[in-house]
Amino acid sequence: MLETERLLFRRYTDDDLDFLTSMLTDPLMVRYIGHGQIRTREEIRAFLDRILGHYAAGKGTGLMLAVQKQDGQPVGHVGLVPQQVEGRDEMEVGYWIARAHWGKGLASEAASAFLAYGRETLGLPRLVSLIHPANAASIGVAKKIGMSFERMVTFRGRDVCLYAAGETAS
Repeated sequence: MLETERLLFRRYTDDDLDFLTSMLTDPLMVRYIGHGQIRTREEIRAFLDRILGHYAAGKGTGLMLAVQKQDGQPVGHVGLVPQQVEGRDEMEVGYWIARAHWGKGLASEAASAFLAYGRETLGLPRLVSLIHPANAASIGVAKKIGMSFERMVTFRGRDVCLYAAGETAS
């Protein structure tokens, strides 16, 4: 099981629906995610089902729940997520930390662990993060873990910053 100084990472289960709902119904939390709208319980259930289905692929990727070692409480999620970005297959280091835990360095800690996992364990030559241009905190995380701004891209109908570590896009 992957872990850091303060966090453990585990697979989501059906029991985590309420936590995922708490993140995806918080307007400040979702303002830079997808189209910036809170989700319905049905949309969140479908999203959790996609997360659970991704585990079945068995490629060592997917979103993992981040929980505090000290008390086992979930604080967010992080993972390696295959994405199609302007016709190119990319592996995204994705990270969401619940608002109650913002400003504690948990996103950087978690994202750094998954960047290292992608490179060292999975042997991935390139990892990216897709970040809304107004999301200064996530841009700060990407820079802190060694990613550099590469270019603006259109992803799912929204212009986002593509930060990358490793090989440059050809």
